[in-house]
Amino acid sequence: MIYVEGYDPQGAEGYYSLFERSWKRFLKIWPVKGTLGPLVLDTPDFAHWDVSASGPGWQVATRYDFLRQEQMIRANMAEPLPRLISRALAWTLDYLVSGALVRVLRASWEFGLALIHFQMLMLWWVVLPLAGGWLAALATTRLLGLPTLAGLVVAVLAAIAIFFALRPLARRWFVIQINSHWPYLCEFARGEKTCFDAPIEVCAQHVVAAARANQVDEIVVVGHSGGGALAPAVITRALAIDPEVGRRGPPVVVMTLGSIAPGAALHPKAKWLREVFARLAREPSITWIDAQSRKDVLNFWEFDPIAGLGIVLDQPRVNPIVWKVRFRDMISPDFYKRIRLDFFRLHYQFIMANDQPAPYDYFMLVAGPVPVVDWAKNPRAVLGRFADDGSAVGWAKSPVVSEPSKQGS
Repeated sequence: MIYVEGYDPQGAEGYYSLFERSWKRFLKIWPVKGTLGPLVLDTPDFAHWDVSASGPGWQVATRYDFLRQEQMIRANMAEPLPRLISRALAWTLDYLVSGALVRVLRASWEFGLALIHFQMLMLWWVVLPLAGGWLAALATTRLLGLPTLAGLVVAVLAAIAIFFALRPLARRWFVIQINSHWPYLCEFARGEKTCFDAPIEVCAQHVVAAARANQVDEIVVVGHSGGGALAPAVITRALAIDPEVGRRGPPVVVMTLGSIAPGAALHPKAKWLREVFARLAREPSITWIDAQSRKDVLNFWEFDPIAGLGIVLDQPRVNPIVWKVRFRDMISPDFYKRIRLDFFRLHYQFIMANDQPAPYDYFMLVAGPVPVVDWAKNPRAVLGRFADDGSAVGWAKSPVVSEPSKQGS
């Protein structure tokens, strides 16, 4: 399994900690035995950890490779604020003028409102200091009777003070993270050179090496959130390097979980990203699974990633499989009530452990005995084949073992 993160600065260490906590929770709700290896920082491009799980009649070992982008993301978010803000405001204006925002709202009004929310927070971060500076100047000149020059100096100092006082809130409320991400994501969608090019290239080479090694049962490339735009690009680049990927060796699956990619692909100029999706849609050697949830406002629910983008294919369509995920099947009503307004927490439920066995269980996809494609095609039927003791009736006639390899599984 090769994991392509969204635009998240926490990096390999943060995601390993998240995985470790969820893994312990997973072992409490499934009657299986499992072990989680330590985090290994292999290179500046990749980290990995090994996972093993077993139940009556089956045993699986998985190498979980993590594509590292944290240094690049942290550097982007640490850009001088004038550059970050000007790029964010340009992105906001472009989405309004180009009609992209209207397209997004038509496709998913929830996601569109979320996008507007972060755009408006950035605007308020700019407007409030200006308004505060103006009020400070007004008070200085009219109430205190000081010269205009003094009022101007006070206005500048007050605006700067208010701006930096709001900066911790901007970080806590993801204003910097989201408004740093989207300008780059839109450039990527247009096919321009971006900071994502190098991670995509190294990950594509990684997929090709794993396919050629032919040492595993399946190769699954997972893209969550913003990774839902990058993971398909990884696969199409891998196919460009070696057209036999998916045809020889283990089956190759790309999973996009809670993808925000349509938000970028709906822009009129995002032809390159739409071509990536079109390439996957007609590629029979690759299985593309797109998981969506109604309760996640940060993804596109009941959205066709091909027809919804206006893509017309010149060959028969084979992808993607749209997997409709219900969070209420996965977590208890009481726990859902506690997190239902925490939109980012819900967004991450795609890659976190459940409260109870459910048709969608990320950790059974990672370490269970049933191929990922079978889960996606008929999740309830697959869940029903697991007995109370953890045995997989009808799936594991003999123990299934996938040994970890350097290339990943």
